[in-house]
Amino acid sequence: MSTSSAIPKAVLYYSPQSVWSSAILLALHEKGYGEDEVDLRVVDIDKGEEFSPTFLRLSPKGMVPTLVVPLRGSLASDIASRFKAISDTKALIEFLDKSRSASAHTHTTSSAPAPSLSPATVAFASASRKIIESIHADEVSPDHLQYLNARDHASLQELGKSLVPILQSRRAAIVGYLTDCERETMRMSEKTKAFWREKQAETETALSVFSGNDVDGYLSRSKNMWEITIPGVLTRVNEELIGPYALGDQVSIADIHLSAWLSRLVSLAGGNPSDDGDVAIKRVEKHIGNGFVFPEDFLSSAFSPFAEEKAVARSKLAAFWDAMKSRSSWKKVYAS
Repeated sequence: MSTSSAIPKAVLYYSPQSVWSSAILLALHEKGYGEDEVDLRVVDIDKGEEFSPTFLRLSPKGMVPTLVVPLRGSLASDIASRFKAISDTKALIEFLDKSRSASAHTHTTSSAPAPSLSPATVAFASASRKIIESIHADEVSPDHLQYLNARDHASLQELGKSLVPILQSRRAAIVGYLTDCERETMRMSEKTKAFWREKQAETETALSVFSGNDVDGYLSRSKNMWEITIPGVLTRVNEELIGPYALGDQVSIADIHLSAWLSRLVSLAGGNPSDDGDVAIKRVEKHIGNGFVFPEDFLSSAFSPFAEEKAVARSKLAAFWDAMKSRSSWKKVYAS
């Protein structure tokens, strides 16, 4: 059989709740991949599906998103395909950028443009790297931000209403797998069982806070993150931004990472992807508190040179948000 449908395709394991899954979906749309080029398979991280033995064979650390791609040389329909899995978000987006271009050897079915997302100069590459590394730091990871999104007892209780059921479901999944191993109805390596025990301990610790344990310690960590760490990261990112996109007038890899991460920050501040840029960023400023504000040093006319309205100074992040919000990729990924 030699039809194109028999040619192995990449498979993206993702979660609608995952910030970095959204980044991968944005990259797929920006690069013009056809809908029939990548199979999308949902991993329900709210139920701990990333800890399942089947998924851990693909991503030993249970990382979502994970892209499984056929290796070059095994793309013909009449030979057995070999695959590799990519779970690091930064590597994954770079792979998607390089895999669909004029020089790439891929079985693309899309006729859409495939613009390069890589920085064009050494200076741009340096700025891009600083932005990406800043928002991928462990202390400001999306999951960490969500877990520490309470700064008093009342907001902690409210946060628990949404997080506790998820944490309990994830714990139940892990305990179930470990119990199967103890009963010898499932055989897994000691390394995998140690990984499950580690994740179980992390989940138990997170749940204990909502039961009243070490609340003062939690509130201290939350206060430090929102009032010191987050402002520091946002200030560094803002210093690297050119506007309206991260590196100027063209979308780049940095925009993919930043827009996904910033959307979570806005969501935690009570906003949503449909907010205008000024509204979204004001929400973040208010959520951080302590008088934190971004400098309004970007002229809107730089983004809309033909606009009749008088140029208005606004923050770079507000202009960035509106620039990304206007793109078809944003509308597809954040349609709901």
